[in-house]
Amino acid sequence: MEKSPATLHGAQRDTSPWAPLAQPLFRTIWIATLVSNIGTWMHDVGAAWLMTTLAPTPIMVSLVQAATTLPMFLFALPAGALADIVDRRRLLILAQCLMLIAATTLGLLQFLGLVTPAVLLLATFVLGLGAALNAPPFQAIVPELVSREDLSPAVALNSLGVNIARAIGPALGGAIVAVAGPGAVFVLNGLSVLGVLVVLARWRRGPRSGALPPERFIGALQAGFRYARRSPDLHTVLLRAGAVFVFASATWALLPLIARQELGLGAGGYGILLGCVGSGAVFGALVLPRFRRRASADAVIAAATSLLALAAIGFACLHSFPAACGTAFLAGAGWIAALSTLNIAAQMALPNWVKARTLAVYLVVFNGSMAGGSALWGAVATRWDIPAALTLAAGGQLLALLLVRRRRLPTQLPNLEPSLHWPVPATASDPELERGPVLVTVEYLVPAEHATAFIAAMDEMRRIRHRDGATLWRLFEDTARPGRWIEFFELDTWVEHLRQHERVTEADRATQERIRNFHAGSAPPAVSHLVAPPRK
Repeated sequence: MEKSPATLHGAQRDTSPWAPLAQPLFRTIWIATLVSNIGTWMHDVGAAWLMTTLAPTPIMVSLVQAATTLPMFLFALPAGALADIVDRRRLLILAQCLMLIAATTLGLLQFLGLVTPAVLLLATFVLGLGAALNAPPFQAIVPELVSREDLSPAVALNSLGVNIARAIGPALGGAIVAVAGPGAVFVLNGLSVLGVLVVLARWRRGPRSGALPPERFIGALQAGFRYARRSPDLHTVLLRAGAVFVFASATWALLPLIARQELGLGAGGYGILLGCVGSGAVFGALVLPRFRRRASADAVIAAATSLLALAAIGFACLHSFPAACGTAFLAGAGWIAALSTLNIAAQMALPNWVKARTLAVYLVVFNGSMAGGSALWGAVATRWDIPAALTLAAGGQLLALLLVRRRRLPTQLPNLEPSLHWPVPATASDPELERGPVLVTVEYLVPAEHATAFIAAMDEMRRIRHRDGATLWRLFEDTARPGRWIEFFELDTWVEHLRQHERVTEADRATQERIRNFHAGSAPPAVSHLVAPPRK
């Protein structure tokens, strides 16, 4: 039976949103990560509140948010490339150790009274570096922990876990800051990492699939960029993400000052405000599956964007604590709806071999939008005031939604499981893996009446060849024999062509079979492999 394409929200719409928790390893990692995320949100409250004491200006407070997200913008791509060529479990352990050291060191320095604005921003940056090393491999291991049918609910559960932590961590962190000071939450954040470290240390991950040697780091980076450049579905996700997050960053960057200067709250009140954000996100995550069954992904993003814009206006205009809590609840619901929908779309648009490094491109856009937006709206608030910055951000968010409305998120995604249907190349003797360049030719015999449709179909093949490693692609017709078409594409090395054999997907197989239907020869299209002389 032929498999139908996966929908945007999962391979089967009736999959239980809790099904991934039946998998013991996923459940254990999910619980440990929830504890760690609670520590992270406690830490964020302590860092933001400490900066309002050390340097209470909009630009300095917003730089805390920028220092958190900038490392992801700078290092997510290298981390993604590493996650696709080294043991992801070991990379995750390294990231957790880095965050443990940074958080506990900052806590000890705070207890000693040695934290300055520069020290706080530096420690926040190092913690962000750990998060940058952690995020691509963590997102990429999800398909290893659950079945394809459970992938969408697993991604949603990860988002839910983050936002349960957002509901608990800030309120708890605010209370601890009020009683014991920021240093206590910094140390507790470091200790919260230990559970994840234990789970990862005990995980016996299966061996890497494939007979070919791992890619080299630079080549892996190039392959990730190449795939991202040739994936229209990912392009749409990235554009929609940038349009949402660069404006939504205003609320998160300025929220500490909204609490302290506009509402007159202390650390405990600020923690409660963030707890309302998390509660709204948990509520949004619980009702989101029902909403998705009735509405398209674009409708979900439109609703989420409207909620985020409404929340920004609410924070700009409303100055009572109960109204601010209600506004924070709306902001949390809009945030989880946008973040979860875009994250699922990015996950489902990518095959496993390139998932970590190409998801890193999504993380770069997300965190670049957050970091750049945070600095921008901090500067706007410094030049005018906080309500003006929030109002401008809300208007910009609605305008961006209108401008990108024609770039629709896909409702169906192709089957990206490896097909492995290409035969082993016919060779008299196996070339050296690094020998190249390599030229591959495919000969088609196409009747004249089908030529136009054939050329149009080959444009999709051109994208696939480039996406999976080709550096050059051309299609020619024989002038002596009209209807005889030669496709050729070039790759840097023989091993890169062998990797093409591993990367071809079930969706690519369908494209290839559609093209071969134009071929009028009795035998399949003839394929030749030519290799340049060995380099001297």
